Amino acid sequence: MTDHSQSTAAAAEPTGRIVLLTTSHRVAPGVLSWPAWQTLHAADRVLCADPGHPQLPYLREAGVEVEHTAADAHELVAACAGGRTVVVLPGGEGDQRLTDGLARLAGSGRVQMPDLELLPGSYDLPGARLLDLVQVMDRVRRECPWTSRQTHRGLAKYAIEEAYELVEAIEDGDREELREELGDVLLQVVFHARIAEEGIPADEDGGDDEEALGAFSIDDVAGALVQKLIHRHPHVFGDERAETPEDVHAHWQRTKAVEKRRESVTDGVPVGQPGLALAAKLAGRARAGGVAVELPRGEGIGYELLELAARAEAEGVDPETALRAAARVYRDAIRAAEGVANPAR
Repeated sequence: MTDHSQSTAAAAEPTGRIVLLTTSHRVAPGVLSWPAWQTLHAADRVLCADPGHPQLPYLREAGVEVEHTAADAHELVAACAGGRTVVVLPGGEGDQRLTDGLARLAGSGRVQMPDLELLPGSYDLPGARLLDLVQVMDRVRRECPWTSRQTHRGLAKYAIEEAYELVEAIEDGDREELREELGDVLLQVVFHARIAEEGIPADEDGGDDEEALGAFSIDDVAGALVQKLIHRHPHVFGDERAETPEDVHAHWQRTKAVEKRRESVTDGVPVGQPGLALAAKLAGRARAGGVAVELPRGEGIGYELLELAARAEAEGVDPETALRAAARVYRDAIRAAEGVANPAR
């Protein structure tokens, strides 16, 4: 056989396939896609350099033989000779050494490469990064000298600050700032939930003894929220019908009234909120509850502001938002009078 014939025969020989099977650590080990299981069972060899890879016990149970070896690019290409399929299970951080080596071989033009395939064995579901957040928060709580000493009461002021910064980002229309501020508000939720896992001594909550209050976790918080959303949206998850936003609001208020069993329409209104918002909230509760009560009359700006807040609420205007918008215009006017440029928005 001539050299030309030999090279032609070599070129015609099947080059095989290298499959990099990736999995998400946010999905329970052993939960793999059907294409992943098919590929694993049909492969000529399955390789994994990490003997502690979380998928290995489940592969063994499924009858998939895994070789514990850290093959380099040349060895993998050789293992595919004759049309064989080799599956590689990278570690959680991937295998940069291997992928770089395969890229160099493919780019050299001197090696006939097998087919290269990246096969996701499991995918992150929406919200999967929240699991990372919970894990990071847990570690920070245990190992950070400042974070490990924080309490619900000590953090309360930050929840208020972050909420206001979120509102400012919304009003500015800054999408990047909005994303960041939403994260800061979310941090407050996860932080408080992590503290609550430990059970807080009653004396921190105003008691005199050291008995710990009931502990709960972020899963309890999320679970209660899911239950509340489903219960208060019978037009989505049940047989109720709602054609308009007003119908939805009526559903919500009826369900909420049954859940809370409040004696007064004012129950549950936090009096610590800003004054205009408090006045508007009370006026809205009285109007929605059909409580016929005249606004109190008296001397001073407070009663005038109360009347304005109630009027704004009746007209569907949030007085806090309206006042902030006017105050921002006023701030800009002050800066212009000073010859100072206004903040970019």
